[in-house]
Amino acid sequence: MFFTFMRGVVRVVLFIINGRMRLVGKDRLPTDQNYVLVAPHRTWWEPLHLAVAASPKKFSFMAKKELFKNPILSFILKHANAFPVDREKPGPSAIKTPVKTLKDTKLSLVMFPSGTRHSSDLKGGVAVIAKLAKVPIVPSVYQGPLTFKDLLKRKKVTVAFGEPIDISDIKKMDKEGIAEVERRMNEAFAALDTEVDPTFAYEAK
Repeated sequence: MFFTFMRGVVRVVLFIINGRMRLVGKDRLPTDQNYVLVAPHRTWWEPLHLAVAASPKKFSFMAKKELFKNPILSFILKHANAFPVDREKPGPSAIKTPVKTLKDTKLSLVMFPSGTRHSSDLKGGVAVIAKLAKVPIVPSVYQGPLTFKDLLKRKKVTVAFGEPIDISDIKKMDKEGIAEVERRMNEAFAALDTEVDPTFAYEAK
């Protein structure tokens, strides 16, 4: 209930700031199963756009543990299905918690494989979580304002979704297996960016 309420509030705020969001490929989202929604991390408000764009599906999120030190923010994050992760020392729970959520609830998972807005290197966590939970990986991209200044200029925001990436054919999530998953994700991100705007080139702000 809280997640639905907060998403409604966020939807109104985003509409006021940027107008109607353009959606590409929403019909590609699975409707009969959970999945891991992944995107290259380009802004700190990107997760909000993804959660609104993929509605009515509900999601859980990874968030760095430092955000949970503030009691008010911690309350909001926990009730919005976020769980803390130590980025320096992730530990087993960083895998076990999302896998259990994907298996035992109706919540899908939003993840940013690069882990940072200034990196294109993908981490292996997405591959392992999706494999253990036996769910597909759905690629997505955000194209829109990258700075707070530009955000307030009502620049158009586009969120695009790609075809689910089936990784059931990859038997082991060893170095080679993870590398193959990363290759498929990177390829999907590039294709989506081109589909939205053939001239698009991301530059970290």
